[in-house]
Amino acid sequence: MAPVVSGFSKLSKADKIKWLAEHHFNNDQNAIDTLVTYWNSDNRLQQLHDEFTENTISNYYLPFSIAPNFLINNTRYTLPMTIEESSVVAAASKAAKFWQTRGGFKAEVISTIKVGQVHFTYTGNPAKLEAFFSNIKTKLLSSVSHMTTNMEKRGGGIVAIELRNKTTEIDNYYQLHCTFETVDAMGANFINSCLEQFAKTLQSEAKKYSDFSTAEKDIEIIMSILSNYVPNCLVKAYVSCPITDLPNTKELSSEQYAEKFVRAVRIAEVEPYRAVTHNKGIMNGIDAVVLATGNDFRAIEAGAHAYASRNGKYSSLTHAEIKDEIFTFSIEIPLALGTVGGLTTLHPLVKLALQILERPNAKKLMQITAVAGLAQNFAAINSLITTGIQQGHMKMHLMNILNQFEATEIEKKYLITYFKTNPVTHSEVVAQIEKLRQ
Repeated sequence: MAPVVSGFSKLSKADKIKWLAEHHFNNDQNAIDTLVTYWNSDNRLQQLHDEFTENTISNYYLPFSIAPNFLINNTRYTLPMTIEESSVVAAASKAAKFWQTRGGFKAEVISTIKVGQVHFTYTGNPAKLEAFFSNIKTKLLSSVSHMTTNMEKRGGGIVAIELRNKTTEIDNYYQLHCTFETVDAMGANFINSCLEQFAKTLQSEAKKYSDFSTAEKDIEIIMSILSNYVPNCLVKAYVSCPITDLPNTKELSSEQYAEKFVRAVRIAEVEPYRAVTHNKGIMNGIDAVVLATGNDFRAIEAGAHAYASRNGKYSSLTHAEIKDEIFTFSIEIPLALGTVGGLTTLHPLVKLALQILERPNAKKLMQITAVAGLAQNFAAINSLITTGIQQGHMKMHLMNILNQFEATEIEKKYLITYFKTNPVTHSEVVAQIEKLRQ
């Protein structure tokens, strides 16, 4: 059990590691060396990484990859992807290559509205609270005017403020439900700053409101915070082609392929156990682009999964149909992304990622990211309904297994050749390594 430690954050990085080694690594020098090995040799860059968060002792690296050949709205893109899972980048690239000769991907942003709420309790007459809200609405807006000026110059700002009565769910519970347009910024800090000021203004104005009783003046602010559920910050992407342009093999005709694909998606629409894995595959592609561009993948994940449950049952984020001999595969997903602020101006690889994408604005990044998810899902379903998921995945996972057993370059070369014509399983890779080493 780790001991209690006081003042840990005030220790130097070297002393933090010394404490960690003493209490968790039995002073193992290899553990210390590993942490130090992942420091950046550029002290300026290392300091930048140290200051991203607290108690930093090293850097945790993820592969920074690219997936070429994405034709989106008739413009060709190379997608930066940050992910450790085998076959994700290969699958996305394969899907991009397939669809680039079939019209490419189409994408459109439906809306870009974000939400924040002030949660509070009020004990009194709801009608009096409604009248009070109407009376102070302009004051609420003017109280944040110094915060919204720059955002308004860029075309954003506060869209609306509503008073919502939630007392049927929790006694005396109300909220200010606020909507925002943050243009090219994700806008979390902007939204939260506005909400906290709304809360202060709400409380102070309540104390001065003559129509309130003494008890009614005592509004309690529970919290003020943005929501990562953004059903009105929505993007749609799709691919479409004649059925005859789909894969045609001796096992499946193009028509059979299309019908099987649609049924596979339909299963994810109605069966939550399948839908979770189905959507996880979508998020493989989306998260990889979100991470590479310095955005918050946890917020994106939470919002996407909430949206998948919006009708009361968890369901697929993608949909497929055949109509008039045309196959269409689409995704509709909320994506609150930014291309300014946050890590976009700090992390050197984030800067390069946005440069690779030709410096998109937030709407274009929403489109690109949605396409990454759709491409990933197409590749996964294609594998599932034809060869099975493991054939391609395990071949990509082969290098991880070889590295796990510290295979030499000669062993790797031999085994890569061997598994070009043999199924890859963990046990078979181990057996072949042992056979080689005997």
